[in-house]
Amino acid sequence: MAEEVNWLRERLEELERIERPSASDGERQAAEWLVAQFAELGAEARIEAEDAHGTYWWPLGIGAALGALGAIAGLRGRRLLGTLLGALGAAGIADDFPPGKRRLRRLLLPRRTTYNVVCELGDPEAERTVVLISHHDAAHSGLVFHPAIPELAARYGLTEKTDTSPPLMAPVVGGPLLAALGAATGRKLLSKIGLVLGLGSVAAMTDIGVRKSVPGANDNGTAVVALLALAQRFLAEPPQGIRVILLSTGSEESFSEGIKAFGERHFDSLPRESTFFLCLETLGATHLLALKGEGFLKMRDYPPRALAFVEGLAEELDIWLYPNLRTYNGTDALESRVAGYETVALCSCTDHKQPGRYHWPNDTAENVNFDTLQRAITLSDAAVRRLGKSWL
Repeated sequence: MAEEVNWLRERLEELERIERPSASDGERQAAEWLVAQFAELGAEARIEAEDAHGTYWWPLGIGAALGALGAIAGLRGRRLLGTLLGALGAAGIADDFPPGKRRLRRLLLPRRTTYNVVCELGDPEAERTVVLISHHDAAHSGLVFHPAIPELAARYGLTEKTDTSPPLMAPVVGGPLLAALGAATGRKLLSKIGLVLGLGSVAAMTDIGVRKSVPGANDNGTAVVALLALAQRFLAEPPQGIRVILLSTGSEESFSEGIKAFGERHFDSLPRESTFFLCLETLGATHLLALKGEGFLKMRDYPPRALAFVEGLAEELDIWLYPNLRTYNGTDALESRVAGYETVALCSCTDHKQPGRYHWPNDTAENVNFDTLQRAITLSDAAVRRLGKSWL
């Protein structure tokens, strides 16, 4: 086990040294590094270049700014204009959250290239397919991700009272929504609150945009090296009766643009009744878990049958999973979940039910819990092999 930890750590430290924000040259370098790592193991992987924007702070910031302008218009008596600006801002923001259509960024914002890495193993003729997902881009930091915030919440017992994270994006979309309501009804208090929320959101998005990306060891280098470890296992002992797609997406941190592009390219060729998606996300905190549900505004629970399969398998392997957690956030698993596939998001959390060093500069390999990472690899390996023998 110590040998495997050293192997994982070495590759994680290599990856974290690549500055790799979404849809950037660094992301491309990370994709090329991953292809080379697969090749060293004896597996062939390919890069699928896709169209992307590469941020979330621009579309959300524009929507928040429209809301702020709508609030100002409402306060100055231009109620129709204020209503329209606020409604447009709120709609643009809501539509940008995964798995939305993201019309604002597609129509108005600059486009770049993102890089998905695909490695296919197992039985290429098998009727069943399992897709294991990681992402190799890294997030920008920002004051809204300061580790003192969850620590303060834990100190006052707020995290103990709920198994669902707070809807952090509610104020972002709430600003323009209140601006629209305030203008439409003539209630200046609503317009003033909408203005404050809108300006605060613009400031937060600006702060995120001007910062550099973090090393991203836990989020989500742990899942990238997990795919490599799984490839090594599958090459040494190929799983029977199942086709395996190891997918590492780009631009997850810009609201899952990479997996959305993968879906647009491949979902039509992946039957829903015989394809299982297992999303690996931030596997380096204290406790392993299978998310019960997630979503930025609307909570979307994961399929009970898929969750029961993974949780039952974990129990067989004596792997404890932190129970019953949901998050008002989004992983790449949302796209396959909404598309109708059996999907599970395998993640990890701290004792305070947090991802651990989330979007912060100390998200480095030295702070990764490799025991949790190894448990995730073991569980994922077992899930693939079990699905090859018997479906859900």
